[in-house]
Amino acid sequence: MLTQEELLRLFETAGAIRHGHFELSSGRHSGTYVQCALVLQYPRFAEKLGQALAGLFSDARIDAVVSPALGGVVVGQEVARALPAVKDAVGGGVPAMFVERDASGLLTLRRGFVLPPDTHVLVVEDVWTTGGSTRETIRVVEEAGARVVAAGALIDRSGGTIEFDVESQALLELKIESYEEDECPLCRQGNVAVKPGSRFVRSAG
Repeated sequence: MLTQEELLRLFETAGAIRHGHFELSSGRHSGTYVQCALVLQYPRFAEKLGQALAGLFSDARIDAVVSPALGGVVVGQEVARALPAVKDAVGGGVPAMFVERDASGLLTLRRGFVLPPDTHVLVVEDVWTTGGSTRETIRVVEEAGARVVAAGALIDRSGGTIEFDVESQALLELKIESYEEDECPLCRQGNVAVKPGSRFVRSAG
């Protein structure tokens, strides 16, 4: 199992945790920006992270992994691959599915994905900021008639303040401060904020 220090070093090596002065998609400013896509682009890193996250739920029965697109797709695939095989499952392993937004902006299960009744589901995300995408994914899974047994993420950047109605665990908990622009101490120092989306791929977290 990777230690917290090893996990943090892996993210920083890939440039997935950046330090500076950033304007987030919410409009708030922060000295830290997390972009999991930058670490998940390396298959061996993604495999290690998937194994580590799957290990947090080794005692649970998990029949399927469901993630919100786009940010959770790669990590969901790797977590499913690392989980123990499901008896009589097609392909011999745990399936990895994803929900995506429809024309109205709501997350929904599409592309022929099916969750039979009483399927035990692990919902997996890359980054928890407010937990909104994970909560919406849980709703979709439950409306399909399946049962969400737990939720997991690579990074909880709320510092553990997010709560769900199911068991939840993240590999890394980072308390990342953010500020309204007129209260930002970095702005007061004369530093110009960078919009990560203008230079890096945006996160769906």
